[in-house]
Amino acid sequence: MNLSTSYMGFKLANPLIPGASPLTTDLDSVRKLEDAGAPMLIMHSVFEEQLSREQVSLNWAMDQAEGGSSEATTYFPRPEEFRLGPEQYLEQLRKIKAAVKVPVIASLNGRTRGGWTEYAKLMQQAGADGIELNIYDLPFSTGKGSSEVELDALEVIRGVHGAVRIPVAVKISPFYTAPVHFAKRAAISGVKGLVLFNRFYQADIDVDTLTLKRDLKLSTSDELLMRLRWAAAMYGQIESDIAITGGVHTVEDAIKCIMVGASAAQLVSALIVNGPAHLKTLTQGMSKWLEEHEYKSLKEMQGNMSLAKTAEPELYERGNYMHILQSWSKS
Repeated sequence: MNLSTSYMGFKLANPLIPGASPLTTDLDSVRKLEDAGAPMLIMHSVFEEQLSREQVSLNWAMDQAEGGSSEATTYFPRPEEFRLGPEQYLEQLRKIKAAVKVPVIASLNGRTRGGWTEYAKLMQQAGADGIELNIYDLPFSTGKGSSEVELDALEVIRGVHGAVRIPVAVKISPFYTAPVHFAKRAAISGVKGLVLFNRFYQADIDVDTLTLKRDLKLSTSDELLMRLRWAAAMYGQIESDIAITGGVHTVEDAIKCIMVGASAAQLVSALIVNGPAHLKTLTQGMSKWLEEHEYKSLKEMQGNMSLAKTAEPELYERGNYMHILQSWSKS
């Protein structure tokens, strides 16, 4: 079965890409992922805070927060908590490039333009085949409106895209006021891939100790629904390839991603739980599903459940919403 797809300008043997995680940092793991059929690897992220640790403003914020209340002492990560520093990240990128034959995409995580552009150039020099720009911004100030948030993000995207010759993808938040409009503007800025969506890890509260709990909760298939909805809305309206991440665990999950128009699906939690070999299980399962449903290729199925296939997508969406509310009954 032909599972080939195109993403970020690369021809891939299948659409299942290991996303940014500890698995794509370790040399032994990346070799196992490639052996299991990974067509591309997204390295874990280097954070903006790592690139700007020397900035007085960040140090001041950490000192003030920690001095002001005991609850804040665990909020900001200290430099030693980062998995790899900026120089070590580049060295690990070089090692991973030498260890595998598939494209390796470096990842930048932040929210302001800062020193990203220069570091993006260093990633390119270190051998990255592309860059995934992870826009992670939670504006809590009442003085910053939605249009300003979007303009800031677009400035970052344009800055990084303009600084390198390799393709750039951007991983965005689901919380923009008009996600399709923002995705369109990002695509016009030149990004080759659009990743839906960033998973914001929510801090919980320990009510006895009055401290924040930073427990990592892995995704489940339930998280996929929001991503399917917006990918279905974007397909056919933006020039960038779409990738879905967050909630892709089963063969059915992967099939749904392609049906709404995604060119690729990124897996993280599923691989952490089941190991690299799960990738091979999923690709074999996709081939079997396509054959049983008489598809000749993945491309033949792509987008067949997107809103682009309906005459009035907005009416379809609201009609579905009303139908669900009216049809519910207590069991």
